[in-house]
Amino acid sequence: MHFLKGMTEILYMPSIEANYIREWDAVVTARGDDYVELDRTAFYAEGGGQPSDTGWLEWSGGRSRVRMVTKKGPIRHFLDGPVPEGNVHCTLDWERRHGHMRMHTAQHIVSGVVFDGFGARTVGNQLYHDRARVDFHPIKFTDEQLAAIEKESNEIIARNIDVRIYQEKRADLEKRVNQERCNLDLIPRSVSDLRVIEVTGFDVCPCAGTHVRNTRELGKVHMLDCESKGKDRCRVTYELVL
Repeated sequence: MHFLKGMTEILYMPSIEANYIREWDAVVTARGDDYVELDRTAFYAEGGGQPSDTGWLEWSGGRSRVRMVTKKGPIRHFLDGPVPEGNVHCTLDWERRHGHMRMHTAQHIVSGVVFDGFGARTVGNQLYHDRARVDFHPIKFTDEQLAAIEKESNEIIARNIDVRIYQEKRADLEKRVNQERCNLDLIPRSVSDLRVIEVTGFDVCPCAGTHVRNTRELGKVHMLDCESKGKDRCRVTYELVL
């Protein structure tokens, strides 16, 4: 199955292994003063609480840094440097990308632990390559509860669980998941085919982000902060330590 956004094939979408693509060749299909559109890309375009990837485009006689990728309309790769045409070779900033992958998979685990233990939903999140924050509602965590979340999250991670990516019909997924646990009820009803991230035996969730292939890549969750963000809303910030 090809995952397309406009005229761009999104290379990281079909499988967990595709999330590990670091280099590929592409053709420029459109260009502006400081951006290009490509026929195929593995750069993640900013959205869903995950920042865009960065990296480089190279071609005969030139090189530019990809500083930001957006998907409001077609996927556009904004550049610091010359704007190429024709064939290009693309390279991800892998340290940044892998950081986002680790944080995103960890977020699914932390969110699942909080819902199972306290019935609080994830109502917002922002990932970075070295930390992440998640907003939960309705809840006000005590220090003891936060420590328990950290402990249980790390127990799950320590099982070295495989992570899978696959496509599933919405109607089929609805039959086997708690829609509030995975925020399925927030996805427009018009979306009938879903990309699913499964932390095997623990979490199943529709998601378009990038993830690691096994929880052994995560290290350990270390809670950094917990703050109130309004009535019955709590923001947790964590990092991952190896």
